[in-house]
Amino acid sequence: MNECLFFASLIFFLLAVVVLYRLFGCAGLYAYIGFATILANIQVCKSIELFGLSTTAGAVLYASTFLCTDILSEKYGKKTAASAVWLGIGVNILWLAGTQITLLFNASASDYIQPSLAVVFGMVPRITFASLLAYVISQRVDVFLYHRIWQMTGNKNTGLWIRNNGSTMISQLFDTVIFASVAFLGTMPMNVFWQVLLTTYFFKVIIAACDTPFIYLARNIQPKVQENVLPTEAA
Repeated sequence: MNECLFFASLIFFLLAVVVLYRLFGCAGLYAYIGFATILANIQVCKSIELFGLSTTAGAVLYASTFLCTDILSEKYGKKTAASAVWLGIGVNILWLAGTQITLLFNASASDYIQPSLAVVFGMVPRITFASLLAYVISQRVDVFLYHRIWQMTGNKNTGLWIRNNGSTMISQLFDTVIFASVAFLGTMPMNVFWQVLLTTYFFKVIIAACDTPFIYLARNIQPKVQENVLPTEAA
């Protein structure tokens, strides 16, 4: 069941990125990044098994945000992609503040959800800090490498898969190591920690490879809305 859900969610979320871009342009990608980074911070608290390996439930959703920044890099340039990264950071800071304020309210006698919120939201500060640190570093690495590879390969379809996969797979390594170390180190046995780290990166590599057709699709479509952001060469 988990394996089927993994591939179904992979196709669903990557396709959702392209559909949102088609319908709303940059705004659709910005909205997706905000949604995905928040929900992925909840999903990552849940450990699952895929093909007999331990990993987290947030791998697919979080990794799909790199498709967003790659599309922005490809179609609009480095500055627009960098703006999307800072947007994700700002949304997560608001999410962190909102969850902790929610916990500060005294629950009424008839409330029954406070204990569950305390468990989930109680993990938010460490998870969100780990996520923010990993996100800002890995996404900046992704944008930098994407444009550096662009300069080496030129503006050709034959080079698109190289800059897409190369930048994403390397930046995902930064992301996985930083996030797992800050979020989970010391909270689980070391053998489990290393298994989660390695398997999470392994599945992110699979996701990065699978998003290649979607960035080709996004490159060849135009948003239905008129945008204020002008397309620019990323080199």
